[in-house]
Amino acid sequence: MPNKDALRELQLRLASRLQAARERPRDAGWLAVECGSAGLLLPLGQAGEIQAARDLTPVPHATRWLVGVANVRGQLNAVLDLSVFLGLRTASATAVRGGAQLVVMNASLRTNCALLVDRLAGLRDAEQLQPVPLSDPRPAFAPARWQDASGRQWDELDLAALIADPVFLDVAA
Repeated sequence: MPNKDALRELQLRLASRLQAARERPRDAGWLAVECGSAGLLLPLGQAGEIQAARDLTPVPHATRWLVGVANVRGQLNAVLDLSVFLGLRTASATAVRGGAQLVVMNASLRTNCALLVDRLAGLRDAEQLQPVPLSDPRPAFAPARWQDASGRQWDELDLAALIADPVFLDVAA
């Protein structure tokens, strides 16, 4: 039965690789997202659930980047259009673009907020990226810039610092 042996060998290799991945220390891990033409890295420990952006309820008299409220598993979350907040795009009547996703903040941040991003771009580790020296002044929530093997640059966002930013907290129009 060569097929049974091959299957058993495959299962053993997969189990071995999973165990090695669990035991390997991780320097940093990010969820890579795209907003407009910008690549952004959200710390995995600060990002929570991800779901397709749909059924947003508008909030009257809110700032241009607060695009609405979404129900995520029975929990209401304010939805921040990350592209508009960062100045990468102007606010429009159709805030939810095709393929857009909501990245809900991790419960440890103790805030009911989700980020509207244009596209998910996968996971990134520190070993896949090289730090890029910064010369321009940056907000506290954008501490670093990284570059991948293809030359694409990614800005790291600290979500804990983002939700403490005074501009983020001022949602009234």
